Amino acid sequence: MTDAAPPVVTRFAPSPTGYLHIGGARTALFNWLYARGRGGKFLLRIEDTDRARSTPEATAAILDGLNWLGLDWDGEPVSQFERAGRHAEVAREMLASGHAYRCYATPEDIAAWREANPNRPFQSPWRDNETPQDGPYAVRLRAPREGETVIADAVQGDVTFRNDQLDDMVLLRSDGTPTYMHAVVVDDHDMGVTHVIRGDDHLTNAARQAQVYDAMGWARPVFAHIPLIHGTDGKKLSKRHGAVGLHEYAALGYPPEAMRNYLARLGWAHGDDELFTDDQAREWFDLNGIGRAPARLDFKKLEHVSGWHIARTEDERLLAELQDFRKATGQPALNPTQIARLEPILPVLKEKAKTLPALLEQGHFALIERPVQADEKAAGNLDSVSRGMLSELTAALQHDSWTREELELAAKTVADRHGIGLGKIAAPLRAALAGKTSTPSVFDMMLALGPAETLARLQDQVG
Repeated sequence: MTDAAPPVVTRFAPSPTGYLHIGGARTALFNWLYARGRGGKFLLRIEDTDRARSTPEATAAILDGLNWLGLDWDGEPVSQFERAGRHAEVAREMLASGHAYRCYATPEDIAAWREANPNRPFQSPWRDNETPQDGPYAVRLRAPREGETVIADAVQGDVTFRNDQLDDMVLLRSDGTPTYMHAVVVDDHDMGVTHVIRGDDHLTNAARQAQVYDAMGWARPVFAHIPLIHGTDGKKLSKRHGAVGLHEYAALGYPPEAMRNYLARLGWAHGDDELFTDDQAREWFDLNGIGRAPARLDFKKLEHVSGWHIARTEDERLLAELQDFRKATGQPALNPTQIARLEPILPVLKEKAKTLPALLEQGHFALIERPVQADEKAAGNLDSVSRGMLSELTAALQHDSWTREELELAAKTVADRHGIGLGKIAAPLRAALAGKTSTPSVFDMMLALGPAETLARLQDQVG
């Protein structure tokens, strides 16, 4: 009988030097999905050892981004900087066991060696010299010089590194501070991380970090290095391709659930499924579904995914997301009157909207107050003849019940009287009710606004 596999523990470990990049958001999502789909833990570690570049503001931005994306983590975020004492302790253990050594080489010594040996990794003359010296020293890993280090990667397959091409990694600098490469291993081990899922720009790091695991006699985690995200031109994603920060996508009005769906499909596949719920993503996500080729950002696909999720969002939740979007973009909250007008037409609006601002644009008529100011194009549909027809319609509506059938009949009766199609009267109606030429159905707007507001807006135009 074999022992049960340990519970899955994944982590997201961003450096707080700026906003949460969309690539980092996808890495966090993959870790979250893998852990949540297996009843495991998803941990958060802030890799803030670079004190010159790490800022509290960047840390807050990362936490805000994860919260907006809906990725909850277990426990409190871990500060790597605050664990420096533990990192040094492990380095001293490695010194005591002979898996590390004191290197007294100065920066000038190292530079001279590399100039003389341009195609070889640095080999410290202190590796085999245990004689104590005066002066500062770094602690270096005594890495194997012969053979190979093989990373059994869950995405890339077995990746082999020749040990003679890897230098003796610095564990502690001469000022006693730990290096990032060493701290990552200690933290992952102490946090019980079973799966390290991260960008493939860390693949070379894995070889050197694996040597620390081996030196300490610790079990290596499962490594899974995912290809980076590229732009539509196949080049590494940058600002020239458009939005790269997660906060930019939030400001563009893509709902969090749509971003989760889209980012999950950005490099991972479950058959031909493009559109799915969070429950399905958690159930389906596995490392063997991650491709080896870089994923390409595609805004058209993102809009399609976004529209699908907006259409399926419950009205109450959608209203909450609209409120969150307006707050995040510095707009006033929807007031009770605006909400009361939006609610009845939300089922119509959300069927066509691809983003939250697009939905609000179509619902513009519900957000404005009298008198309605028509834009230049809409104002062209309010000539004297059109105003006359609106006057007739206003009179007819005073006596009708407020149902769609009755509203359509009243409008058709006026149109027939003037020998025109219903579309000809719809144009001035749009201008009067919304001040725009692109709106939902005029009858949907009238039902949402109700008789008092509709008749008042029409009366404003006919005098």
